[in-house]
Amino acid sequence: MTNDTQHFHGEYKVIGGKLVVADVVTDGKAITEVKISGDFFLEPEEAYFDLAPALVGARVTADNAALRRRLDEALAGYGSELAMHGFSTADIATVVRRALGSAANFTDFDWQVIRGEVLPTQVNVALDQVLLEEVAAGRRAPTLRFWEWEDTATVIGAFQSYVNELRPEGVAKHDVQVVRRISGGGAMFMEGGNCITYSMFVPPALVAGLDYEESYVFLDQWVLAALKTLGVEAFYKPINDISSTGGKIGGAAQKRLRDGTLLHHATMSYDIDADKMVEVLRVGEAKISDKGVASAKKRVYPLRSQTGESRKDIIDVMAETFASRYGADYGTYTEAELERAHALVDEKFGTDKWTHRVP
Repeated sequence: MTNDTQHFHGEYKVIGGKLVVADVVTDGKAITEVKISGDFFLEPEEAYFDLAPALVGARVTADNAALRRRLDEALAGYGSELAMHGFSTADIATVVRRALGSAANFTDFDWQVIRGEVLPTQVNVALDQVLLEEVAAGRRAPTLRFWEWEDTATVIGAFQSYVNELRPEGVAKHDVQVVRRISGGGAMFMEGGNCITYSMFVPPALVAGLDYEESYVFLDQWVLAALKTLGVEAFYKPINDISSTGGKIGGAAQKRLRDGTLLHHATMSYDIDADKMVEVLRVGEAKISDKGVASAKKRVYPLRSQTGESRKDIIDVMAETFASRYGADYGTYTEAELERAHALVDEKFGTDKWTHRVP
């Protein structure tokens, strides 16, 4: 081995599956040694010993697809005899990429959970930018916060067209506050008390080695576990829809800074007024037909009907699930963060220039 030898370790818990672990050695340019382990099941046993050799020689910059091709080619000779339970070659590729990216786990950080005070939607949206920048600067620990608001609002994605998404007559009729957020994704109709919205502010190392789609599912494992506790069998529908056996619950969106610090947030319907929603939002025919659903009203299945629990009780379960899993403490916003958020409303989020940035 040369002086360029580097050792890496990564772990990845497959969603609904098993733990896969990778110990990787490189010479700085390519993988020279690798060990794959975990609590998965693999038959025939001989196939296990073909995993590591398949990865040796791969470039350290190889993506998931390239690593998976190597593994699939190495296992192809087993044909129908091959049985992988609780993991796949894509999962092995992911854990190798996470190892090489020096990925961290949730429990490697001192998380804070905020059960926030009631704030206008504009301020809530501004706080997402403020806290993202604070975590990136190292002035705030990684944070999960739950929104609270009383106004009726529609929060639109960073790149959505205002006129294509909203019905002016409905906005005026229902006195809807329209706010554009910093993340992409679709419009969210948010009446006070009728949705559950949370935001996570994530260090780059936590999502290292995960592609865009994988990061959504990975970051919301705790949410799916909390919903299961409440009797809801929830799952992700690519890329960013949270659904259940009863139908769609909500959706998530992300914003990444150049250094990789990530805002991940989601809104789930609790007791949405579907009639009011379709008066306010223009739900495109292409979007509806793509989902194979006859109307927008049938696309949203509130958590109230699926759980029978109050909104507060559901958030209690979610917060406690996160805190118990990852050792988080409860906290709040600093005065400086709230002051900056209010200033951003005046400078950005409350202005027509920002709201109508895509007419």
